[in-house]
Amino acid sequence: MKAFIRTDKGRWVVGLLVILSVLLAFGAVWASSEGGHGDSAGKVKDLIWRTMNFVVLAGALIFLLKKPLAQALEARRQGIRDRLDDLEKQKIDAEKQLSEYKAKLSRLDKEIEKIVAEYVKDGEAAKAKIIEEARVAAEKLQAQAKKNIEHEFEKARQALKAEMAAEAVSMAEALIKKHIKDEDQERIVDEYLTKVVVAQ
Repeated sequence: MKAFIRTDKGRWVVGLLVILSVLLAFGAVWASSEGGHGDSAGKVKDLIWRTMNFVVLAGALIFLLKKPLAQALEARRQGIRDRLDDLEKQKIDAEKQLSEYKAKLSRLDKEIEKIVAEYVKDGEAAKAKIIEEARVAAEKLQAQAKKNIEHEFEKARQALKAEMAAEAVSMAEALIKKHIKDEDQERIVDEYLTKVVVAQ
C-alpha cells in the first residue's frame, strides 16, 4: 500500500511538471504570435528552450534521485519509528520502575510501622523493668530503714533501761541513806557476814 502511494505521488509530480511545461510552451507560442517582433520571438524561443531544459533536467533529477531520496526518507521514517519504539520501551520500563518503587515505598511504610511497634514494645518492656527495679529497690530501702529504726529503738531502749537502772539505784541509795540508821547498818553487815560464814 505504501509503495503504491509513493509511486502514485511520483506520477502526480511528474504529471504536474509535464502540464506546467506544456502550459509554458503554449504561453510562449501565444506570446510570440501576439508580439510580431523578431526580438520578442527570440526571447520566447529562448524561454521555451530554457523551460524544456528545466523540465528535462527536473525529470532526470527526479528519475535519478527518486530511489536514493525515497531510501533516505524511508531510512529517516524508520529511524523515527525506531526512536518511537525505543521511547515506548523506555516509557514501559519507567512505568515498571515506578510501580516497583511504589511497591518498595509501601513495603518501607510497613517496615517503618513494624520498627516503631517494636520500639514501642521494647520501651514498654524497659519501662516495666525500670518500675519493677525501682519497686524492689524501694522495698529494700524500706526494709533497711525499718531495721535501722528498730536498731535505733533498741539502742534507745537499752540506754533508757540503763539510765532507769542507774536512776533507780541512785534513788534506792538515797532512800536507804535517808531511812537507814547506824544500827540497821550494823545489823545488815552482821547478817551478811553470818551468811558468808555459813556458806563456807
